[in-house]
Amino acid sequence: MDLTRAIDGYCERLGPGLWAEPLNALSNLAFLLAALVMWRRCRRPGGKSKGSTRLLCLLLALIGIGSGVFHTFAQGWAALADVVPIGMFILTYLFAVNRDVLGLSSGMALGATAFFLPYAGVSGALFARLPWLGASAGYAPVPLLILIYAVVLWRRCPRLARGFGLGATLLLLSLTARTLDLPLCGLWPPGTHVYWHLLNAGMLAWMIETYRCHLAEVRKT
Repeated sequence: MDLTRAIDGYCERLGPGLWAEPLNALSNLAFLLAALVMWRRCRRPGGKSKGSTRLLCLLLALIGIGSGVFHTFAQGWAALADVVPIGMFILTYLFAVNRDVLGLSSGMALGATAFFLPYAGVSGALFARLPWLGASAGYAPVPLLILIYAVVLWRRCPRLARGFGLGATLLLLSLTARTLDLPLCGLWPPGTHVYWHLLNAGMLAWMIETYRCHLAEVRKT
């Protein structure tokens, strides 16, 4: 992979330059705002946090920073800065749910989390067979997995399951915006990728909030 290769994959970018995607770049502030809001909400009385909530908030901020770097520099190395924090957030969230919701030991939770990698590889390859998904096929396994967890937890933790269901719905909406960016470019020159950022920021904040609320409920019982 050429880490200095220029990447032009979005409707808004019409040429090289740091500010060739102003909307796509600036909309990443939504991730930073969401991370700040959730950081404050995840603070327990006495200044302590519970579970992996604070780590998830930090990763949410890193997602905004990495995506902002990518939509300004738009090179191969910047693409890594974009996708690595996303992967870290997914794996951290899965580990937290496996440990704190399903009640697995840390070792078993880590092992269960590792299964995400082959799952994403196989299901991502299947989603890639749908030509209309384009580059969004790599993200499609995530809302499906959230829905699987929602079904598994429906009887045990119905409120948490409903939260997961809403999170999956928001992610599907944001994936729709991401997928339509290039197909609608002629009709909407600014592109729709900006809505992927805005909806995703809200969705990730909601997933942290859902996890936080579950921990708070467990603490009361």
